[in-house]
Amino acid sequence: MEKVVPIMKPYKLASREFHEEDSIIEVGDRPVPDDSEELAWESVRDEVLDDPELDDLVPARMSEPTPLVPLSDAARLYAAPSLEPGRDWLDAMCDLMHRIHADFEFEPGATTVSTSVDEVLNQRSGVCQDFAHLMLACLRGLALPARYVSGYLLTDPPPGMPRLMGVDASHAWIAAYSPAHGWVEFDPTNSQLADRRYITLTWGADFADVVPLRGVIYGGGEQVMDVEVNVMPV
Repeated sequence: MEKVVPIMKPYKLASREFHEEDSIIEVGDRPVPDDSEELAWESVRDEVLDDPELDDLVPARMSEPTPLVPLSDAARLYAAPSLEPGRDWLDAMCDLMHRIHADFEFEPGATTVSTSVDEVLNQRSGVCQDFAHLMLACLRGLALPARYVSGYLLTDPPPGMPRLMGVDASHAWIAAYSPAHGWVEFDPTNSQLADRRYITLTWGADFADVVPLRGVIYGGGEQVMDVEVNVMPV
């Protein structure tokens, strides 16, 4: 086990000040998917449909559309080249992940939390939340189960450069389910499978299930929130 420390730097909300917090989290290697066991993606879909109680109903629930990830004809069309008939599930998932990474530009500020999957497909840019929602829409449009994962990612500095403090912002990726492989985590933003650098905080059907803050503020005045996170192996 390797210990990773996410450090929450001070931030202000209205007139209150919250102080730095340290947490030590033990993480281990994700199971490496067995690429020698081929399973057509249609077989994954059919097994979940035939036996919705697989994995305590979670895959069946995660194959349904949601308000933030509705069924999208555009997403199904985009997914088609990766999910050709009879293609191996793991190979198809990796190909779809790589295509999203190659076809879309990471552009902070290009979208908001309410930007739809179809808008992202049209403008070909967004952030990790958008790319996770897009991959979910591609899979759920074909009745394949997948869930939204939120957490932190250890940021590797360029060779010879020191790590910058406060750059490890929250991140989003997805986990897709296969009866032969279990839940496998794919990061379309970085075009890679999740490893021990990924710290999972929570998962759900879409971003609405994992928002870090939710509530109502009454009264006037200005509220400002600033959060910095450092993930440091120890």
